[in-house]
Amino acid sequence: MVHLPPLVEPAGELTPDEVARYSRHLIIPNVGIDGQKRLRHARVLVVGAGGLGSPALLYLAAAGVGTLGIVEFDDVELSNLQRQIIHGRSDVGRPKAESARDSILELNDGVEVRLHRVRLDSSNALELFENYDLVLDGTDNFATRYLVNDAAAIVGIPYVWGSIYRFEGQVSVFWDGAPDGAGINYRDLYPEAPPPGMVPSCAEGGVLGVLCASIGSIMVTEAVKLITGIGETLLGRLMIYDALAMSYRTVGLSRDPHRVPITELIDYEAFCGVVPAVESKDATITAQELRTMLDSGREVALIDVREPVEWDIVRIDGARLIPKDRILSGAALTDLPQHVPIVLYCKTGIRSAEALAAVVGAGFSDASHLQGGIVEWAKQIDPGMPIY
Repeated sequence: MVHLPPLVEPAGELTPDEVARYSRHLIIPNVGIDGQKRLRHARVLVVGAGGLGSPALLYLAAAGVGTLGIVEFDDVELSNLQRQIIHGRSDVGRPKAESARDSILELNDGVEVRLHRVRLDSSNALELFENYDLVLDGTDNFATRYLVNDAAAIVGIPYVWGSIYRFEGQVSVFWDGAPDGAGINYRDLYPEAPPPGMVPSCAEGGVLGVLCASIGSIMVTEAVKLITGIGETLLGRLMIYDALAMSYRTVGLSRDPHRVPITELIDYEAFCGVVPAVESKDATITAQELRTMLDSGREVALIDVREPVEWDIVRIDGARLIPKDRILSGAALTDLPQHVPIVLYCKTGIRSAEALAAVVGAGFSDASHLQGGIVEWAKQIDPGMPIY
């Protein structure tokens, strides 16, 4: 375990209102007046105002962090409200960044909120990060995680990372330039990104809504400790939470002695890989094209590669369920017709593209997958179909 000096210096005097608001902090000996001043003087950038960003932003604001930056370009959707508690029903359709800002200011109007309604990439990350003391990242894709890690390492600031999936969450602190040689970063945990499709996103695999609060609050706890210099941070440790077993455990992390120093940002989409391309120009079929094919009476093998629980929610008429993993393992290949066009679909097209590569690789020449998945089918063909 590593004890770190305070990340932020205390500045200015607390007003009478601030003393009243933060009184429960002020009477903690480890925090006190100086600790609260450090929080007020801190600038924290949160990447994403989604499942983890929602509780993180609210608790950072409640704690009195003076400046909060939000990197977010998505709009609020109804399916977000199961876990993204910073947004409400009336926010559906609004930019998430604006919705999050309004909730923060309703909670604490003493916080300066900076909105960055951009897609974080190699062209803007360094310029953004240079204006902050600390970054919290709760995004659910590896390309962004490596980008945040590398940009934080180059700028020289710490990075609190959180991850959630179904009933499990993970949290750690990465700081390549930490004092006394304690530096470690995300690449020491994951030197290379897992193969595409191996780790599904929450949108594809699901997540228990309240898990976001558990992991998001731990991320904020680490941020408060870094800013104020109290306690032992998770730098050099990975905390794993299992909600079903209600267990927490930590494992030690060490710096990879063979890791190359991070000196520049790269193409993170390329680094993390993409679903293998299928050479056929007919590899993708649109919802309208599939509708025409089905209406023509032509025999088509429509294969749903999602999980049984998703099949129970909604399906396309005439489809047959064969989960992706059975196709990738080869177990279901004998169940596919050899002389009939095959169209695969999933929720959004990610898993079906992966399954299609396996199907084509196994010698099925007349195969394609539905662009945008069942979500796009619902939008274009069957608006009454539920979208999950």
